[in-house]
Amino acid sequence: MLASRNSSSHPVFFILLGIPGLENYQFWIAFPLCAMYFVAIVGNFIVLHIIRTDHTLHEPMYLFLAMLAITDLVLSSSTQPKMLAILWFHAHEIEYHACLIQVFFIHAFSSVESGLLMAMALDRYVAICFPLHHSTILTPAVVGKLGAAVMMRGLLWVSPFCIMVSRMPFCPNHVIPQSYCEHMAVLKLVCADTRVNRAYGLFGAFSVVGFDIIVISVSYVMILRTVLGLPSDEARFKAFGTCASHIRVILAFYIPALFTFLTHRFGHHVPRVVHIMFANFYLLVPPMLNPIIYGVRTKQIRDRVIQGCCGKDP
Repeated sequence: MLASRNSSSHPVFFILLGIPGLENYQFWIAFPLCAMYFVAIVGNFIVLHIIRTDHTLHEPMYLFLAMLAITDLVLSSSTQPKMLAILWFHAHEIEYHACLIQVFFIHAFSSVESGLLMAMALDRYVAICFPLHHSTILTPAVVGKLGAAVMMRGLLWVSPFCIMVSRMPFCPNHVIPQSYCEHMAVLKLVCADTRVNRAYGLFGAFSVVGFDIIVISVSYVMILRTVLGLPSDEARFKAFGTCASHIRVILAFYIPALFTFLTHRFGHHVPRVVHIMFANFYLLVPPMLNPIIYGVRTKQIRDRVIQGCCGKDP
């Protein structure tokens, strides 16, 4: 099936196939995906509501957590409604500009999420290594500036390759063999030399994510050195406990993200269905798990949820 074209060099719409190879099961696969999306939406809204209404939680860690919840809402909502429409109602067409907007939101807010995880690692580093100066170093103004810098970085990184793709001619085939528009998937449909776009995307991804991972790693090395120097096992356990939720969130985000990124570029022998399922989970699992992880591991949030559900005092 070929998409029609307008008078310019780009198509009117693209065709998203969904999950090629599992066409007979797509209707049923949509149910767990919908349940995960529902948990992500409800969980992140609960976290935002608790942090907004409880003034005792207006501290750096929870302010960063609120930013992470907003990012997760945008990231999951940029793909899941359309994906469910494809799997349930066979709504495979996506308008050209809507596709580019989806590319923009996916990559920009993936960068924002990575940057927020880095900022949260810095917060843990200051809280554990310089506990007496935590509130003076990470003031609300500093937290706001860090959040704005992370957001601006994501917007500035993604904008150039969206602009470059929009100015290129496309081949007659406009079929994207997955569930959403992603930079490399769209780039494969271009009938022109895409080496500059590919190089920029690769450089940008490695520089942005590489920088964040280096900062996170250095922060936790310093945290580990400080924690191991504490005098008692109880103090060490308590210090490690404050980092446990953040480490789980980091693993939930980076493992599927790096797998998806590397297989898209280098994993030519990875079965397509495996790549597509990982790509779907990469944009859905972290937004679903983040509020659960912090809700279970963070006493203040857990107590507020229990109080709201059961009407009990924490």
